[in-house]
Amino acid sequence: MAIRPIIRMGNPILRLKADAVKPEHADSLVSIIPDMIATMRDAGGVGLAAPQIGISLRLMVFEVPASRATNLNGDKPSGVQVLINPDVSPATPEKELGWEGCLSIPELRGEVSRYKQINYTGFNGEGRPIEAFAAGFHARVVQHEIDHLDGILYPDRMIDLTRFGYVDEFAKIQEQNFSPDTDNKDGRANG
Repeated sequence: MAIRPIIRMGNPILRLKADAVKPEHADSLVSIIPDMIATMRDAGGVGLAAPQIGISLRLMVFEVPASRATNLNGDKPSGVQVLINPDVSPATPEKELGWEGCLSIPELRGEVSRYKQINYTGFNGEGRPIEAFAAGFHARVVQHEIDHLDGILYPDRMIDLTRFGYVDEFAKIQEQNFSPDTDNKDGRANG
């Protein structure tokens, strides 16, 4: 396992639609997946997509910490999950606003509209099919990471750019009821 550098907004790799993982990539995944998990955890994130470490493949890792899960159906705490060649669809048309951060956009947060409930499919690290339902924070993390695989960064999804800024600035005005969720004060809650 190695900690890999995380590329930041401005690097063109983050704007590419990542390539599907194919059988010929299997050998390289043996080292990439543990490196991604180690990198995500070292950076204090809850998700990381392969393009964020400079690898344009449809591969992501994520977890739902107990501190972030609502414990409602589809939003339970989970350990690290690997998702290869994921696809996502809304389970309902309902969306909600929520604060997001990103390891590729350090120290910044923004309020993003996402589907409240989703269905997603893909393959796990052993190549077995996954079909899952997610809600709440779990759904938000999956959508955020899949966006990375499609060359989309969370500011692209923002409706109101006045709700985008540095975490430390939001903390200064928290008492004015304008700050993001500050469970992770360094702004790296998502991948």
